[in-house]
Amino acid sequence: MCPAAPPPATGPVTRPIPTASDRPILAFFDVDNTLMRGTSLFQLGREAMQRRLITWRQLLPFAWHQLSFIRKGENDAHLASAKERALGLAGGFTQEQVGEIAEHIWEHRIKGRLYAETVALAQEHIAKGHEVWLLSATPVEIGALMARHLGLTGALGTRVEVVDGVYTGRLVGSVLHKGEKAVAARELAERAGADLADCWAYSDSRNDLPLLEAVGNPTVVNPDAILAIHALRHEWPVLLLTPRSIKEAQRRVRRRARDVRRRARRAEPEGGAAAGD
Repeated sequence: MCPAAPPPATGPVTRPIPTASDRPILAFFDVDNTLMRGTSLFQLGREAMQRRLITWRQLLPFAWHQLSFIRKGENDAHLASAKERALGLAGGFTQEQVGEIAEHIWEHRIKGRLYAETVALAQEHIAKGHEVWLLSATPVEIGALMARHLGLTGALGTRVEVVDGVYTGRLVGSVLHKGEKAVAARELAERAGADLADCWAYSDSRNDLPLLEAVGNPTVVNPDAILAIHALRHEWPVLLLTPRSIKEAQRRVRRRARDVRRRARRAEPEGGAAAGD
């Protein structure tokens, strides 16, 4: 039997005033060289070549990008060609093909390249009740797969148009990079009702400075030279992927979580006042 419907309201409905403790806290993680060594896009290209979906000549730019990225970090020249790489790789593939390839590269090419230390830090956020989102210029399908396997909240990434189950090779919007990541983070925080001052961001690249500067708790991981200098000048934490550094980062997450709870308790109105009183 269905429960009886409640009687109609006869006056203004009163609801508790939301407090800081009601707001979600979001942690944003870059993927390439932050959560894993190298670039996830290169691993997708390797697998596509092995399946003869692209040729070794098409893979060469990916290989150069991977080697240079690991040695020097990201720069604008890399991203100037990122759009062309994404388009050339995805055009003509079916969603079923990409899904199958993504699952395979997770198991055989990505999982073993994960930085266990940053994964542990992401899961520390989850343990504290935070939402953890991967933000990457890599195709969103790869980020979403990684988030699902790691037990994270979700992922935002570059989207390629799909028509009748086939990727056209045309991007939907822009490559999720530089300022675009900060815009995506702000929009996600706004939809979730989160205060960016309480949120976190982790990245290795100076190109993610807009994202790092948008949150109250920026942390740099394996930073490139320019980001390392910026972090030093602004007294941002630097994660070195050593046991000592990771333990300190985990303690920092716990301390900030306690700070948010304390502020929330101080901000709660006396007597549990309700909106509309």
